[in-house]
Amino acid sequence: MSRRQIFLMIVTVCTVLVPFQSPAPLVFVPGEGWVYESAGGDIGKWRRERAKDQLEVAEKAFNAQDYSLALRAANRVVSTWSLSDYAPSAQFIKARCYEEKGNDERAFNHYQTIIEKYPKSARVKEALARQYQIALRFLNGQRFKLWNYIPFFPSMDKTAGMFEKIVASGPYSDVAPHAQLRIGAAREKQANYPDAVSAYERALDRYHDIRTVAADALYRTGISYQKQAKTSEYDQSTAGKAIATFTDFVTLYPDDRRVPEARRIMVALKTEQARGNYQIAKFYDDRKRWNGALIYYNEVLIQDPGSEFATIARERIDQIKKRVQGSN
Repeated sequence: MSRRQIFLMIVTVCTVLVPFQSPAPLVFVPGEGWVYESAGGDIGKWRRERAKDQLEVAEKAFNAQDYSLALRAANRVVSTWSLSDYAPSAQFIKARCYEEKGNDERAFNHYQTIIEKYPKSARVKEALARQYQIALRFLNGQRFKLWNYIPFFPSMDKTAGMFEKIVASGPYSDVAPHAQLRIGAAREKQANYPDAVSAYERALDRYHDIRTVAADALYRTGISYQKQAKTSEYDQSTAGKAIATFTDFVTLYPDDRRVPEARRIMVALKTEQARGNYQIAKFYDDRKRWNGALIYYNEVLIQDPGSEFATIARERIDQIKKRVQGSN
C-alpha cells in the first residue's frame, strides 16, 4: 500500500473510533433555515409570537454574549416582521453579533442593510459609525476573510471601497468627512498617489467648512504629491505641486502643529528641484550649448538661491556670459 492509502486508512479509523456528539439537534425552521437548537426539550423556547417580544429575546441574548441565540432571535424579527418598527433594531443586533464574532466584513454588510432598507431609522447614524470603526480596523492592517472564515489578506482597495460606501450612504453624517480622508489614506498605503490626491481634494472641496478636515486634507495632499515626486525618476512638476500645496497650507493654517514639518519638506523639495535643474544645466554646459545651460542655471537660482547648487550656478553663469561675450 502507498503512504497516501495508509494515511487515509488511519484517518478513517480514527474518525470511526473517536466518539462524536452533536452539540445540539439540527432543526429546519421555515424562514430561518437550518439552525441548532438546545437539546432536552428546549426547541423553539426562544421564539415569540410578537416582534417586540422576539426583539427582547435577541437583546437579552446579546447582552449575555450568547451571540448565536441573539442572531437567531434577531433574524426571526427581520424575516417575519420585516416592516415592523422593531426590524431596524433587530438588523442592528445581527450586525453587532457578527462584529462581536470577529466577522467584520459581514457585519459591515449587515449595517449597510439598515442604511439601505431602513433609511429613516434612528439606527442609521449608529450603523454608519460602526461601519467607520470596522473600516478603520481594516485600514490599520486587519485581514479580510476568505469565505467569511479564513483570514486571508489585507486589502487597501477593499478598505477604500468601504469608506467610499460610508460617504455615499451618508455624505453629511458625522463620520463622512473623516471617511473621505481615510479613502486618501488607503490609497496612500497602496502607493496610488494620484487617487490619494483626488480623495483628499474631494474632502477639501466638500468639507472645506470643517477646519480640521480641510487642514488635514490640504496637508495630506502635499504629502501625496511629495511621495509621488519621489517615485522612479524625480518628477519636477509634481514636486512643484507639492510645494504649492504646502505653501497654501502654511498660509491658511499658520498655527497648525505640522507647519514646521511642511516648511522642512518644502526646503527639501526646492533643493531637489535645484539639483535636478543643475544636472540639466551641466548636461548643456558640457556640450557647450550655452543658451540651454544658462536657462537651467537660472532655474537653480530661482528655485533655491541659498543652496550649494546655486553657488556653483552663479559662477558658471558669469563664466559662460564672459565666454559668449568674448567670442562676439
